[in-house]
Amino acid sequence: MSTDTPGIDPLLALRAPQDPACDVFLTGTVFLDIIFTGLDSAPVRGTESWARGMGSSPGGVANMATALARLGLHTSLAAAFGDDHYGEYCWDALEQGEGIDLSMSRTVPGWHSPVTVSMAYEGERTMVSHGHEAPAPSAVPGQAGAGPTETAPTTAPNPAFPQCPPRARAAIASLVPGRSEPWVATAARHGALIFADVGWDETGRWDLDSLPDLAHCEAFLPNAEEAMRYTRTDCPRAAAHALAERVPLAVVTLGAEGAYAVDGRTGAAAQVPAIEVEALDPTGAGDVFVAGFVTGTLADWPLADRLAFAGLTAALSVQEFGGSLSAPGWAEIAAWWQRIRTCESQDPTALERYAFLEELLPTTARAWPLRRAVPTIGFRQ
Repeated sequence: MSTDTPGIDPLLALRAPQDPACDVFLTGTVFLDIIFTGLDSAPVRGTESWARGMGSSPGGVANMATALARLGLHTSLAAAFGDDHYGEYCWDALEQGEGIDLSMSRTVPGWHSPVTVSMAYEGERTMVSHGHEAPAPSAVPGQAGAGPTETAPTTAPNPAFPQCPPRARAAIASLVPGRSEPWVATAARHGALIFADVGWDETGRWDLDSLPDLAHCEAFLPNAEEAMRYTRTDCPRAAAHALAERVPLAVVTLGAEGAYAVDGRTGAAAQVPAIEVEALDPTGAGDVFVAGFVTGTLADWPLADRLAFAGLTAALSVQEFGGSLSAPGWAEIAAWWQRIRTCESQDPTALERYAFLEELLPTTARAWPLRRAVPTIGFRQ
């Protein structure tokens, strides 16, 4: 369940009656994530390992959707859900718990939910996943988007590749070499700003021309290794400037060094260092970073503020376990800001980087730390 603070809308001053009802649209695969934390080392063959903590939550694309919704953005998700208990739980957790619009999603009879087991130790994670691709809607009778116990009509678009996404301020795409998703171009034509990340190029070619949907993107957010490989550079900052020749906004994440961004329209660049935290579980941190950057961009903040906010939300997320479970809302952000300003060891110059939060956050905040979602598939009422 979301721990967001009611009434905080980062786009409130920009909203107008003619605006689309949806702030951000995204599509992809929802997994049931089961996360084990508190492992001292990797499991050893032939032995049983006990974890000191665990959690269960919707994962996959649900990590990004939850992070966006908790930051106050009206979020629409198109995905397939299994008609097993896992799928029902994920649907309810996203729609009822987080307020995410699932009207473009569908439940597939006889299809079991994809599952990922993640083990976090030594600041890293190891994952094991299982699942099958959802059948096309043409093979499934029923009615789409009506809820977790109903099914999709033969005429419905595949939620994983929607041809007619809803009007939205922004959409988030995951680029795959050699593949073009028609819905990306459609969303861009209808006025959505496209934000894209990319995974590891298994082909080894690392060719930007193999990412055709990059031409529709407002922002491209690879990590440093991906950015350097795609641009044939040996420096993440040089890679960001090279990418800014292809997209209006190039954002390269630098791990412990923070992030670096270049505005291709103006040539302006910004770098914000990472916040030092004790990481419990990095699952979903990249998704939370993107959600924070999208929020700042739609709110029309300065580039450095967007980077700082994205880095802050990602840092808060790794201090909790799980992907969607760990995504911070405004309550966590407000509690962090209230606490950090009272720490005597804080550098005033470093705090000034986050002074823009003053106008956004409530004057009173709950005490730090905050407990977030209950890490279980669900208790009986």
